Amino acid sequence: MTDRPKDTTAAEGLAGKYLTFNLAPEQYGLEILKVREIIGMTDITPVPCVPEHLKGVINLRGRVIPVVDLRRRFGMPPADRTRETCIIVVTLDGRDMGVVVDSVSEVVTLSPDDIGETPAFGTGVRTEFILGMGKASERVTILLNVDNVLADEALETPGLVA
Repeated sequence: MTDRPKDTTAAEGLAGKYLTFNLAPEQYGLEILKVREIIGMTDITPVPCVPEHLKGVINLRGRVIPVVDLRRRFGMPPADRTRETCIIVVTLDGRDMGVVVDSVSEVVTLSPDDIGETPAFGTGVRTEFILGMGKASERVTILLNVDNVLADEALETPGLVA
């Protein structure tokens, strides 16, 4: 397989700061401007008749926000909760949502040279969740398109999203 030519315009548009976090052994990144805050695990109230990856809702200072388990969203097996398990609260189109992750790593700044295109995996592999591949600290970080990850008709259920 040969490398596809790098789209420098796309990489320039993706350059910036990313909050990195872990799911299993993989490292992922979210655009820092979409991150509102990071909170420790708290009780999540289950909601009936929602997809498996929608864990439920939490009360965050008087606001009820939905919480998605990213492991389940990506088809990974569930993991035991640890001291490092936390919820990253992101803001998308003016609404807050929480995502459960195994642990948060750090904030990294990626230049256009640090960002590669999403590899061509072949047919049947969904890549709309991926913005690109970040290369920092000797690791590859999968840069997530959090808008697409959390875009789900089930998350638009009236009364569920504050």
